[in-house]
Amino acid sequence: MTMPSTADSTTVLTGMYAAEAEYLAAGGPDEASFDLLAPFFAPDVELHQADALPYGGTWRGHTGMAQFFRVMGEVWESFEMVKQEFLATGETAVVLTQVRARVRATGRELSFPILQTITVKGRRITEVRPFYWDTRAIADACSGITIHENGRA
Repeated sequence: MTMPSTADSTTVLTGMYAAEAEYLAAGGPDEASFDLLAPFFAPDVELHQADALPYGGTWRGHTGMAQFFRVMGEVWESFEMVKQEFLATGETAVVLTQVRARVRATGRELSFPILQTITVKGRRITEVRPFYWDTRAIADACSGITIHENGRA
């Protein structure tokens, strides 16, 4: 069995984060295409978001990921990854990101950390598990926002 090198997972993650920033900078839903992000995700990728968040649940495959990014773009006017630290790389990567975000519906701004475990196999992301320090603060800032049906399991 061949294990991906640290360089491989770092390259995949760096590329995905750059594509995500480009997607969000283009305006998110209806302004940008998931095609920017698709090459970084395996066809059977799973993203597990905390249920307390407006975009909580499990999002599966490219269709689920496209839905997730559309919903994120509906919730957040901006979602800037201010600082990132790659704490571990390899097949399982751990990334600490400091985020500065603005809620689209209210203009409310938040700063918060996210710690993600990300599995990379065959030079594609197969699983993402973000951990938030304070899901309540994010949910409260987004309260009253109507979210479309998501990829909940």
